[in-house]
Amino acid sequence: MLISVGSKNPVKVRAVVEATRNVWPHVDVVAVEISGGVSEQPTSDREAITGAAYRAQMSLDGTDADMGVGLEGFIVDTEYGMFASCWVVIRDRKGCTGIGGGGKLLLPERVAAEVRSGKELGPVIDELLGECNTKQKQGAVGTFTQNLITRQAAFEHSVILALAPFIAPDYYP
Repeated sequence: MLISVGSKNPVKVRAVVEATRNVWPHVDVVAVEISGGVSEQPTSDREAITGAAYRAQMSLDGTDADMGVGLEGFIVDTEYGMFASCWVVIRDRKGCTGIGGGGKLLLPERVAAEVRSGKELGPVIDELLGECNTKQKQGAVGTFTQNLITRQAAFEHSVILALAPFIAPDYYP
């Protein structure tokens, strides 16, 4: 089985590899650079799912893979504070689609304020830590949980949730 991932972000690619190998031990995964088709920092479930679906479909269309996977991180500002999370969409060539979402991490108010001022979360975390490209490493979730939940693990759980229609097809007609 060949699976294409609509991103070259190593955290996202490793998450897909680890999650899918739990189901298909001999799966091959190829990374394809795809623009999400949405803003750089999606700000709603709808926008993030749209971006993940676009990435999944474009990676499937651009390869001879059996399945395409799109992963999209996003933030959402609520009356309780700003949260970071993710959505994953998986599509196969038969038209089956799976969607899985991640947990929501409450961002510290000083980080949320920077994002509200127009900055993207990744660079805000980079600046906070004095590091570079943390979104391809621990990201916000790893930073604020001291890697008890890594960014990769957060994406892995969402990939597994999106795999449900493929793992248990009898329940998803």
